Amino acid sequence: MSNERFTSVWDAIEDTPAEAENMKLRSALIMALKERITREGLSQSQAAKLFGVTQPRISDLLRGKINLFGLDTLVNMAVSAGLHVELRVMEAA
Repeated sequence: MSNERFTSVWDAIEDTPAEAENMKLRSALIMALKERITREGLSQSQAAKLFGVTQPRISDLLRGKINLFGLDTLVNMAVSAGLHVELRVMEAA
């Protein structure tokens, strides 16, 4: 068994650093959208209308089906939900 340590679960389970970074960003966006739904007490139908998607897409989001969402889609949903999205780019450690 390896004692290798990772900075995130995505670093441990994804095949490449690029895939891990992509999943980290998607995960952060999904968590923000789920928080928005919870904080506002929105039904799936209400969230779908606000985010500009269908109710089944909200169901997928709430079930954590991260593989069904690309970054573009999640950013668009976040903006439609009244959220501001920022991206920081830094040198890799």
